[in-house]
Amino acid sequence: MYEHEGRLRDTLQDYARRVPEHAQVAAEFLDLLDAQGADPFQRSRLAGHFTGSAWLVSADGQRVLLTHHRKLGRWLQLGGHADGDRDLAAVALREAQEESGLPGLSLQAPVPFDLDRHWIPGRGDVPGHWHYDVRYVVRAGTDERFLVSAESLDLAWRAIDAIAADAQADPSLRRMALRWLAHAH
Repeated sequence: MYEHEGRLRDTLQDYARRVPEHAQVAAEFLDLLDAQGADPFQRSRLAGHFTGSAWLVSADGQRVLLTHHRKLGRWLQLGGHADGDRDLAAVALREAQEESGLPGLSLQAPVPFDLDRHWIPGRGDVPGHWHYDVRYVVRAGTDERFLVSAESLDLAWRAIDAIAADAQADPSLRRMALRWLAHAH
């Protein structure tokens, strides 16, 4: 077993203890990690694969940077495919850097902030599949001037309390906003 897979196993088990209402979700992620066959860290595993995302928070902890995702047409957190990288915290940080262009980003902690298993609809020759998204808190520095990448229609800083209060917000974004506010980072 790879070192990062062992660390991921430990952090998923710890997440299930820290966030008991998500214990079943964590168990599904552990099942994927233990699955036989195609590598779950490669997007070519069409039954489902790991992705890493960033809850990219402003330095003051009041806002989060969201992307208007080009392919999905929705406002979401930054993130992407592992493409073989077994360190999903590094994936989340790298994706946040690539998709935002922000300097001075840092991983707040190497433990998941949230887990979300969601369906990605088929597109072109890629059939619909599951993303097992492991989400980490990434902190912005003082420079908040972002660059919109080709993967986004737009980027925007959004108040976390407004996301938490918005019943129309993406359910997983709202869940993360509520968790963030409950733990007063």
